[in-house]
Amino acid sequence: MENLNIQPTFNTPLVNFSAESGKLIMKGRSIPEDPGEFYDRILKWLEDYFTKTKLDTVLEFQIEYANSGSSKYILEILKDVQKFAAAGKNARVLWCYEEDDESIEELGELYQSAINLPFELKAIYDDEDND
Repeated sequence: MENLNIQPTFNTPLVNFSAESGKLIMKGRSIPEDPGEFYDRILKWLEDYFTKTKLDTVLEFQIEYANSGSSKYILEILKDVQKFAAAGKNARVLWCYEEDDESIEELGELYQSAINLPFELKAIYDDEDND
């Protein structure tokens, strides 16, 4: 199975989904004009991935900003993953947010309460490398 790699743009996040490692990363801003066009490809890839994989899967989100259309699709992604987890696939979510970004932290908390998956909220500190 091929990996899914989508380079970031000003309006769309980096998508780096590795079928070999089971690590699925989405990072950046998500404000596409047509969220369906952007996210339908991701949903299709995930369906194929979870049908074929036996790997433990980690979905890592590092979203800087998501508009309402993107937020809806991210929830749809999480619900699809939940469906596969209920069928026996091992999957967990790592939701990363900048330490002072309350809106992205709250979005993660909303997703955490809406789905039944292992879900970790992780603050990222700007000065982590300066300790």
